[in-house]
Amino acid sequence: MRKFFHRLMPSIDKVREVRVLSMFGERVFHPALWHVHRRSAAGGVAVGLFCGLIPGPLQMVGAGIACVMFRVNLPIALVMTLYTNPLTIVPLYLIAYKMGSFVLGSAGDRPVPPPPHWDWSSIGRSGEAISQWMLGLGPPLALGVFLLACLLAALGYAVVRGSWSAYLRYAWHSRQRRRPAGSTDDQAGARRP
Repeated sequence: MRKFFHRLMPSIDKVREVRVLSMFGERVFHPALWHVHRRSAAGGVAVGLFCGLIPGPLQMVGAGIACVMFRVNLPIALVMTLYTNPLTIVPLYLIAYKMGSFVLGSAGDRPVPPPPHWDWSSIGRSGEAISQWMLGLGPPLALGVFLLACLLAALGYAVVRGSWSAYLRYAWHSRQRRRPAGSTDDQAGARRP
């Protein structure tokens, strides 16, 4: 798994060449933010999934701040925020609204107003219309977004940790099967007096 992530990630030296990152100081180059292991990868996925639901263009900034705070993998977190986009944000926010309405006990009080039509020729106006629609949904949406972000982050963390552990067990068993009989360290230790 580590090799897979290392192939996708840029080297720290390449990242240091990006001048705009120098304004954040050395914190953004801390080795914990770039090292790939089970906890940092799972944490990066969780942070990215959580921060992906932050409204507006602050998703990557929020993910970067959270990565520095929790010392998890920064590139993975930044990539994971991209699951929200103009095509997915409305369905995700509708799910969040339903969750918030259910928790607040107002599930059937009023129908959800239909989301505005997205016009690619007028992205600014469409973005403003979506923002007004979200503000009109009020407290159920605010609570629902937080709950959905927590749920997605927890699921993402558990899936990465679980799949990483399953892969390690599979790799260990594969190595055990490839070894000739009688050459394992456990058997050698069991024969010693």
